[in-house]
Amino acid sequence: MARALVVYESMFGNAKLIAEAIARGLSIWRSTDVLEVGVAPDVLPSDLDLLVVGAPTHAFGLSRPGTRKAATQYQEQVLSSGRGMREWLAVVAQERVGVEAVAFDTGIRFAPGSAARVATLALRKLRFEVRYQPKSFDVVTAIGPLLDGEAERAEEWGRAIAEASFAHN
Repeated sequence: MARALVVYESMFGNAKLIAEAIARGLSIWRSTDVLEVGVAPDVLPSDLDLLVVGAPTHAFGLSRPGTRKAATQYQEQVLSSGRGMREWLAVVAQERVGVEAVAFDTGIRFAPGSAARVATLALRKLRFEVRYQPKSFDVVTAIGPLLDGEAERAEEWGRAIAEASFAHN
């Protein structure tokens, strides 16, 4: 059976909720695991055929140690308190070529920048097969919550990715 991995970074839980919704959509066609970036493996499993990465947009792109520290001004305990997506993408390796990948982010609508676009560039540099456009999901404020309907939109997007990927392979 096809296998997917959704790796997320989340400060306030919004990207985690989106990751879980995407995984629900993917799971109609493939076995899907969801991992917080701090516990994600540095070497991807050899049976993986789809990687989905997601993170909140911080300062126009992926978070950095300073922006993650600044997030604690809003909420003392954040979900992703260790390494972020930027650091994980700097070390992750795939055991085989041809693994498809796609990125998503969370952020305030109309705010500049996109963590998903930055992650997509990193995925291409790592030689993942990036066939799908990155996707943004909206939050009301920097700490959330998600706008109404975003989790449902994420699940549908996951389902669409699964169907397109299945048809391609």
